[in-house]
Amino acid sequence: MEDLPEALISDIVRRLARISDRNSFSLVSKHFYIIESDLRNSLRVGCGLDQAADTLASLCRRFSNLTKVEITYSGWISTFGKQLDDQALLILSRNCHSLTELTLSFCSFITDSGLRCLTSCQKLTSLKLNFAPAISSNGLLSVVVGCKNLSTLHLIHCMKVTSVEWLEYIGKMGSLEDLCIVKCRGIDEDSMVKLGSGWKRLRRLEFIKDPHNMNPKSHNSFSVESWRQCQINCKRLKEVSLVNCVIKPERGLSFLLGSCASLEKVNLETCTGLHDSDVIAFSQNSRGLRSISLRLFSLSSNYQSTLTDVSFRALGTNCPMLEEVELAYCDSQFSTVPSITIEGILAVINSCSIRVLVLKSASFFDDAAMEALSSAPFLECLEIERCQKVTDLGIGFVLRLKCLANLTICRCLGVTNHGLKPFVDSKLLDSLVVKDCPHISDHGVHETARRITYSQDLSWFLNG
Repeated sequence: MEDLPEALISDIVRRLARISDRNSFSLVSKHFYIIESDLRNSLRVGCGLDQAADTLASLCRRFSNLTKVEITYSGWISTFGKQLDDQALLILSRNCHSLTELTLSFCSFITDSGLRCLTSCQKLTSLKLNFAPAISSNGLLSVVVGCKNLSTLHLIHCMKVTSVEWLEYIGKMGSLEDLCIVKCRGIDEDSMVKLGSGWKRLRRLEFIKDPHNMNPKSHNSFSVESWRQCQINCKRLKEVSLVNCVIKPERGLSFLLGSCASLEKVNLETCTGLHDSDVIAFSQNSRGLRSISLRLFSLSSNYQSTLTDVSFRALGTNCPMLEEVELAYCDSQFSTVPSITIEGILAVINSCSIRVLVLKSASFFDDAAMEALSSAPFLECLEIERCQKVTDLGIGFVLRLKCLANLTICRCLGVTNHGLKPFVDSKLLDSLVVKDCPHISDHGVHETARRITYSQDLSWFLNG
């Protein structure tokens, strides 16, 4: 192989997907070692790294063209050795001049001082912090001031991040396109108004509020006025995920549901106060919507959601591009008179080219609903979880779905081995996934699909 042109050898190395294969390739000869080192652009280090700082420095010198680095200590305990600390970020800033993406996960010993070292990484466009307990707002402000091209920022379980001067600054810079804030107790929905003109360029927003801080009665009149005055422009926003948020007129992130014109993907999970009018609002503005996921509180919950079939009729009427629908409830123990019925689901099925349908803890979904669903002309993927009214009879109607390729059955008590027998000879399914169903055995799924995934953990059932 050494006689081959270097361009061809480089192309071969790029096609080696597994790191172990590339490492083996580099050991063949010094020439291959140099080629592989020059082509390596990503590095992932963490638990088990001996003499962590020295080893990282050696790796950075060997792989001079690194653009993507991940430092992760998930599952770390003290017996694994010392974690990388602020020195690690100093090493990266001095050696990785092409660094564009950095992810820090469970790095307990990296502080604001280390984060400030990143200000010399002028090409940095993506910073993801997953459980960084020692990093505060001051360190974050240093990064956004120094890294002018930052377009992706993810903050997950960063408990010391409180004030939002960094958010205001990066909003003024206008470079942010992807913002993810997950369970950072010091950042609430009303803090997001500080992004100001930065909303104009934002394409993706994920905001997950800590569920322990939920209070549907809380209301900040000053913040309402702030939202009114801001005149936020979010016409480029394509993907929105709001979890545990409060949906209330002119409050916090509620404005997104009526002001985004380019939404393609929406996830609203356990949001207090969500009504049909909210779904109607964003369905009328976002006619290019392709995916919607709704997880609602049960009707007996204090944080009751009141969506009805009206919402799904609006989606069917206003969103002709809709392809994926997920409807889930927090639990299946709610009123026997559901607010959403199969008629609502069919309103979307009959008006849009729905390819993916996911239903979880949906009390209305029974054998009759499965029969009604069997006329769906484009359905390729169906997933049912905790739909306890679906029996072997209902599963049999799946055979009428001519386009169906993937079926997932999870924690369903009414489906047995007998119900899956017709699939053996049908040759319908490319993939069948069965999880934690008490009456389906490993033998029962045999030869029901080209690819089969089977797992059995009945702790959910035995523990009630």
